[in-house]
Amino acid sequence: MNRPVTDELRALDRAHHLHPFTDFKALGEEGSRIVTHAEGVYIHDSEGNRILDAMAGLWCVNLGYGREELAAAATEQLRTLPYYNNFFKTTHAPAVRLAEKLCALAPAHINRVFFTGSGSEANDTVLRMVRHYWALEGKPDKQVVIARENAYHGSTIAGMSLGGMAPMHAQGGPGVPGIVHIAQPYWFGEGRDRTPEAFGRECAAALEAKILELGEENVAAFIAEPVQGAGGAIIPPPSYWPAVKAVLAKYDILLVADEVICGFGRLGEWFGSQHYGLEPDLMPIAKGLSSGYLPIGGVLVGDRVAETLIEAGGEFFHGFTYSGHPTCAAVALKNLELLEAEGVVERVRDDLGPYLAERWASLATHPLVGEARSLGLIGALELFDAASGERFDKTLAVGGHCRDASFARGLVMRSVGDTLIISPPLVITREQIDELVSLARQALDDTLAYLQRGAPECRASGQRLSGETTS
Repeated sequence: MNRPVTDELRALDRAHHLHPFTDFKALGEEGSRIVTHAEGVYIHDSEGNRILDAMAGLWCVNLGYGREELAAAATEQLRTLPYYNNFFKTTHAPAVRLAEKLCALAPAHINRVFFTGSGSEANDTVLRMVRHYWALEGKPDKQVVIARENAYHGSTIAGMSLGGMAPMHAQGGPGVPGIVHIAQPYWFGEGRDRTPEAFGRECAAALEAKILELGEENVAAFIAEPVQGAGGAIIPPPSYWPAVKAVLAKYDILLVADEVICGFGRLGEWFGSQHYGLEPDLMPIAKGLSSGYLPIGGVLVGDRVAETLIEAGGEFFHGFTYSGHPTCAAVALKNLELLEAEGVVERVRDDLGPYLAERWASLATHPLVGEARSLGLIGALELFDAASGERFDKTLAVGGHCRDASFARGLVMRSVGDTLIISPPLVITREQIDELVSLARQALDDTLAYLQRGAPECRASGQRLSGETTS
């Protein structure tokens, strides 16, 4: 442990750095954890702790930390062409090669990509693109986008508006007009009085009801994550997506599958849409595209939309300085090549995902756990009071305390209210999954003991963690 450096960095951080999704006052009082280096599935901090990163950074470090191949790809590109834009009728090999590779991996009806710098920018692009598409189709009234409550689609104004998180909507004034929200398919939180199958169909029926309420002639698109990530790793009931597909087939409305979290192997397929048999018109991507090594995102655009945009002619007045940034694109391309060459996606589907499901489900017997669910390499624990069969009083911030307990044990989990979520790097081993589950159980035991003692500190300081919902 290097105490002088840690203290210096914490002081500077407190004085100058405003963190994302943070209670600035509370963090200033406590001080930040200083992460110094990482390898594989582990991060290290300045106090000498090695911590298993069961969140893959922020859902993104799919290939794990310390991949020299990605560093080499960045170095080579920086020396050749560190930056140039894709405006003014120009392009460069990294952007072109990456576009080709992405379209080869995507479903067959997707053959174009629009590059952005992040998932938030990708969803801003979606909003612009679907409304422009319908205008070109001679249906300018098709402006409304239907999204889901508690969904996360980014933190820009458009991304926040598309998302359905009430705390975000409460800050910063009104969002983008023409966006409405329907019920999420969150069975444990909102549907336990029905069977999962009935609840899934009910949530899909809410989509059709909203379309009929608004008028098909006014609805441009439905946007949804295949599995809701930041909302709490919400895996929809098996009946949900087939029923949604049936609704969308009846109406002339675009499907946007937000693949920012689910894409690039997280669910055991290249894209979450493939796991559920969806055929989206647009697919926002980011995060795992580069394994988080450099910022890059995009929108995979289906032929229906792309052909109209191309054939209609005229400029699409939208883009970013860093759209298709050559160094980011070079790293992303190498990342995809490694995922493919090493069979990472198939291993998640055939080995690691099923093994995590088996081991993770063992936590359901813990007295604090109401449900332990997973799909591929994403999972959640629902904390509740076994004695009453109900959620804990929010003032206890039980999820926040359990998150802190997991850090203390050497494990990164996130809390979304009283839901604990994980999405480890896709290169995690079976032995490391065993370690993850063991550490999670220890954190649950610590939390249970804390509650049995009366949890006085949890009432006082844990609340600020209880609503964590970062992407």
